[in-house]
Amino acid sequence: MANLAMTKTNITTDQLAVLSLKSQIISDPSHFLDENWSPAVSVCHWVGVTCGSRHQRVNSLNLSNMALTGKIRRDIGNLTFLVSLDLGSNNFHRNFPQEMAHLRWLKFLDLSSNSFRGEIPSWFGF
Repeated sequence: MANLAMTKTNITTDQLAVLSLKSQIISDPSHFLDENWSPAVSVCHWVGVTCGSRHQRVNSLNLSNMALTGKIRRDIGNLTFLVSLDLGSNNFHRNFPQEMAHLRWLKFLDLSSNSFRGEIPSWFGF
């Protein structure tokens, strides 16, 4: 029973992290997120989100080519099971949040064709 409670808390943490990202998107011209990301539905069933079968945690976030405009919030670092993050071909801007260093399982990262500024942080690659 304790394991079920722990899993629910963890997937809730993932859902809150993804909703936090959504809250910083100021333009979603095709309404992908408005129409598909609802707290009433499990985050594992949202467009662009894939959860692992073993832990039922968010392990892939693919929002590429959606013409989204916004910034990445530090809560993205709470997606501790994330293996793949694809935000390519959007208009995300500002600097990378330091909390992205917490994504220790991240193997694939595509941030191409965005408007990030500043240098690539030294913690990238760890």
